Amino acid sequence: MTKPAAKNSFIIPLLILIPLAVALLSICTGRYPISPASVFKALWQGITGRPTGVTSEELTIITGIRLPRTIMGAFVGGALAASGTAFQGIFRNPLVNSGILGVSSGASLGAALSILVFSNYAFTAAFAFAFGLLAVFLSCMVGRIHNSTTTVTLVLGGTIISSIFTSLLSFVKYIADPMNQLPAITFWTMGSLASTISVNIKFALVPIIVGLMMLIFSGWNINVLSMGDAEAGMLGLNVRAAKLIVITGATLATAGAVCISGAIGWVGLVVPHIARIFMGNDNRRLMPAGISMGASFLMLIDVLCRVISTAEIPLGIMTSLIGGPFFIYLIKKKKGNAWV
Repeated sequence: MTKPAAKNSFIIPLLILIPLAVALLSICTGRYPISPASVFKALWQGITGRPTGVTSEELTIITGIRLPRTIMGAFVGGALAASGTAFQGIFRNPLVNSGILGVSSGASLGAALSILVFSNYAFTAAFAFAFGLLAVFLSCMVGRIHNSTTTVTLVLGGTIISSIFTSLLSFVKYIADPMNQLPAITFWTMGSLASTISVNIKFALVPIIVGLMMLIFSGWNINVLSMGDAEAGMLGLNVRAAKLIVITGATLATAGAVCISGAIGWVGLVVPHIARIFMGNDNRRLMPAGISMGASFLMLIDVLCRVISTAEIPLGIMTSLIGGPFFIYLIKKKKGNAWV
């Protein structure tokens, strides 16, 4: 067995086992600690319907609260990491993240409008998802010049639309009720999985799964697009169609994630670089690795947010506090070369 093959045979099982281990930790950890044995019993009882000896309180906490939150955390982390990996590849920029085309700012505006109009979270996920898609659509339209969309103009379009939507979000905050609506909007934009419920999971999982599958099967196309549009065209790739598929997949995955969790930074920026350390730049292997690491990372951050203080810390705060210094470490380790 060659050295790279031996390395992969060691890493691939870890990419499967680590998310499962972190998920178990997430379900066990909280204000009410639960043993792993009770978790397995509760899950078995939920699947089979046969009593396993767990208390009703433990069953409610595990299957009704922590399991949905853990599942959503895994999918949100995986979606953000995969989108960041895809965008870094097609834009050939190591500083690109999953919100480069404005999906996060659009989702934040949609959620804020929902809270402002309805004064509750009933339609927040739907509004956030719709406005996230709208932001990306507008970014692509702004980036079109003479019936073509270059990488530079697409990034500029995303920057412009993000700025406009962020300004509109500030305006919504300005006119919101400072006693009820403004705190709710502010908390949502910081990111959290605290309000995750089964209905929202069903709503968000469909676009996330569809988007992730599109990105996984586009691994080779992303490899080719990362060489540049001219080189990709010379290799016989339909550049416009390939970009459309990648952007659509990344947008669906990110919008589905953000509409539930709120705006969470750094996951789509840092995790792809961590995955490259172990898997290299081949997106056919990098994409699944990024999904696994992103899921593990966000579930672990969510555990820290729950236990580090008496009041739950928003996810966006913790990902920034951890992601920022870690990205500095990566830059120093790679001596400024983000792709080596």
